[in-house]
Amino acid sequence: MSTAICPIAVEDAESLHSCLYFVAREGRFLALLEAPPLDRVREFVAQNIKNQVPQVVAVSGGNIVGWCDIQPGWHHTLKHCGSLGVGLLPEYRGKRIGESLFTACLEMARASGVTRVELEVREDNLPAIALYQRLGFIKEGVKLHGMRVHGSYVNTVAMGLLLPSEA
Repeated sequence: MSTAICPIAVEDAESLHSCLYFVAREGRFLALLEAPPLDRVREFVAQNIKNQVPQVVAVSGGNIVGWCDIQPGWHHTLKHCGSLGVGLLPEYRGKRIGESLFTACLEMARASGVTRVELEVREDNLPAIALYQRLGFIKEGVKLHGMRVHGSYVNTVAMGLLLPSEA
C-alpha cells in the first residue's frame, strides 16, 4: 500500500491522535509516554494550521501512520528556530517514509522563515541519529540524563540543522 505525504488538515486530528498514542506508548522515541487527550490534539492541529506551522503527515489506507512538525520559537528572538517533532508507526519505519516527512516539513519551514531546526533524540536511538545526520543535522552535544523514562535516566543528543534562508 502506498503512503502519501501531505500537510495536516483539521479532520486528521483523530487519526493523528491514534498514531501519537501508539508511538508514545512505546516509550522509546518521544518525550511523551502517552498521547494528550483528543481535544488537546484537535486544538494543537487547529492552532498549527491557523499559525501556518510546518506540519505534515504520512497517510496510508486512509490512516495517519506518521507525522513531522517544526514548532517555531516562542519569542521574537527565537522565531527563526524551530523544534522538530516526528513519529512513525513501527511497520512504516525503515522505508524512507521518515525521510519524506522530513523533506516536506523542512521545505515548509524554510518557506516560513525558519533558518535553524533543532531536535533532541535519545542517545540509544541510533537509526534516528543516522537519519538526522544523513539529512544534514549535526550533533551539538549530549545532555546527561536528558530524559527519565519509567524511572530510568537516558542521555539525549542535541542536534541542529541550519537552513538557507529564502531571501
